Amino acid sequence: MAGFRNGRGRGDNPPQQQPQQQAPYGYNAPPPGYPQQQQYPQQQQWGQQQGGGRAAHGEPEYFGDPYAPHQQHPQQHYAANNPGHTQVFSVHDDPYGAGAPYEQAPAPVPTGPRLRWKALLSGIVLRPADTFLRMRDHAVWGPALVVTFLYGLLALFGFDQAREDAINATLSTAIPYVLLTGVGFVIGGLVLGAVTHTLARQLGGDGTWQPTVGLSMLIMSITDAPRLIFALFLGGENGLVQILGWLTWLAAGALLTVMVSRSHDLPWPKALGASAIQLVALLSLIKLGTL
Repeated sequence: MAGFRNGRGRGDNPPQQQPQQQAPYGYNAPPPGYPQQQQYPQQQQWGQQQGGGRAAHGEPEYFGDPYAPHQQHPQQHYAANNPGHTQVFSVHDDPYGAGAPYEQAPAPVPTGPRLRWKALLSGIVLRPADTFLRMRDHAVWGPALVVTFLYGLLALFGFDQAREDAINATLSTAIPYVLLTGVGFVIGGLVLGAVTHTLARQLGGDGTWQPTVGLSMLIMSITDAPRLIFALFLGGENGLVQILGWLTWLAAGALLTVMVSRSHDLPWPKALGASAIQLVALLSLIKLGTL
């Protein structure tokens, strides 16, 4: 009777344990706790209400509490980080600005239509800043080549020795000599304008080469016209011609500086530096050649 009262004698088989339920898909089933780590329901409920220190199943708090009320979708959280599942990341737009960060800013658009040759030539003398800004994206090959060629034809007679040689020579000899001089001035203007454009780009300019070269040729020819007119009649050794030569050279430097500054968006010190080689060449070949 005592054996029946204490529960012995009803069978030698131990009590069967219920099979552990499989965690739903997307959950990581927690490992079974050791006997000393198991908690009573009251202790588990108290631990969930604390929300700090340690999360459930003995995990550190930086893993988060899977039973915390602020996580509304724990299944998505575990499913996205389990092996075999890929979490999708979205690429958002740049919050600090639109467009590519290294996209170069476009060059300024022309401020007006192309000027006719009369307005262009008069604008270089009367309104240089507005004219150069308006023509910064327009090629001026026609006026530049014609004016420079005519200037080269007359520039030969501005040199005393060259003028005497041309006058004393026969007509068949003088005509090719004069024409070759005009072509030489055109080629020299093209080379000097290209050098000015290259220096302007190396100093940070953003202009195109055709307007820069064409406008530099026009500036070279127009600014030396007053000296050349007086040199045809008075000779290059005349004092007035020499003074006009220095004044027109300074005017050429000012116009080249303004042109490079407007065409390449450069401050005037850099624009003057880009024009330095052309100015030195004009001084040594034309102005000093008449002294």
